Amino acid sequence: MARAAVLIAEGVVEAREVPIFEPEAGGLLLRVVLGGVCGTDLHMIHRLANEFPLPIILGHEGVGQIEKLGDRMDRDSAGEPVKVGDLVYWSPMVACNQCYTCTILESSPCTEAAHFAEADQPSWCSHADYAWLPRGMSFFKVPEGASIDAIMALGCALPTAVGSIDVAGAIKFGETVVVQGAGPVGLAATLVAHVSGAREIIVIDNNDMRLERAKQLGATATLSLDALSPDERKAAVMDVCGRTGPNMVVEAAGSLPAFPEGIFLGGHNGRYCVAGLWGAAGEIPTTPRELVLKNFTVRGSMAPRPKYYYHALHLAARMADKLPLAELITHRFGIGQAADAYRAVQSGEAVKVVIDPSIP
Repeated sequence: MARAAVLIAEGVVEAREVPIFEPEAGGLLLRVVLGGVCGTDLHMIHRLANEFPLPIILGHEGVGQIEKLGDRMDRDSAGEPVKVGDLVYWSPMVACNQCYTCTILESSPCTEAAHFAEADQPSWCSHADYAWLPRGMSFFKVPEGASIDAIMALGCALPTAVGSIDVAGAIKFGETVVVQGAGPVGLAATLVAHVSGAREIIVIDNNDMRLERAKQLGATATLSLDALSPDERKAAVMDVCGRTGPNMVVEAAGSLPAFPEGIFLGGHNGRYCVAGLWGAAGEIPTTPRELVLKNFTVRGSMAPRPKYYYHALHLAARMADKLPLAELITHRFGIGQAADAYRAVQSGEAVKVVIDPSIP
């Protein structure tokens, strides 16, 4: 038996013993090294996300060490040879590769994707001692010598940012970018803008600690939600970006009021990448006319494809010695303290929280 953080009812998480399963043919069994805590975990705990059968093991961000390989499993999803003992990073979804989205659009989300299993079934979830990766789940070998903390510091936020920015129109060298929100997705978007060669990167948040982290990752300016009105924020953005406004706005706040403000802040012929509103159910007034007058493009994005996990993994590994990525992990908890980990994320006091099964 192994330990896992299990959601048993709305708002109720317990550490429980769960079975350890042998890997199936084409699959593998991992010993979890670190499991990241994401805002989506909170949405699931409070039943704000899609309905899933309970009880379920939580956690969809992880790095694990290969414990066992199933029959006919000897390479990762990029064709790299793997063996017992190797560290890997996985994409938490099994696409069907048969639906219209998978085969014709070559996009996501897969309409028939396999998601979370009940806690007594084989599970790839990461807030546990072991993760069971089924045949068809994409995973990638961690580069030799790479910092696991740097890779997990932004968790699924980095593939989310890499993928959503790519589908919204990749940031070009010398462009100007506004990022709404300095949580993990916003910090990841800041990093992507920085390495893409953006001339100006303005990050907006109400958390001074997170804004300081954004500067460390390449933000050229930060704006406080609390200190400035929407009109003042708009004026500050225009002062930095010029009279035509920013080339791209990235919504990473996960808050409905961010959406109309993103349109308000956007520049002429600009692009709006909406990446953080998956869990923000509801409606909010907008001004469609502004989209027309600006020739403004809005693109939502969710469920990054495996290739974006691959690119994110190698980006984090490459930048670990150049930027303080590992330092973004501010809180660590054992599986038995998982409920405290989720509360730390909810409080806003943390930058990144991880579950470390080695902690008693």
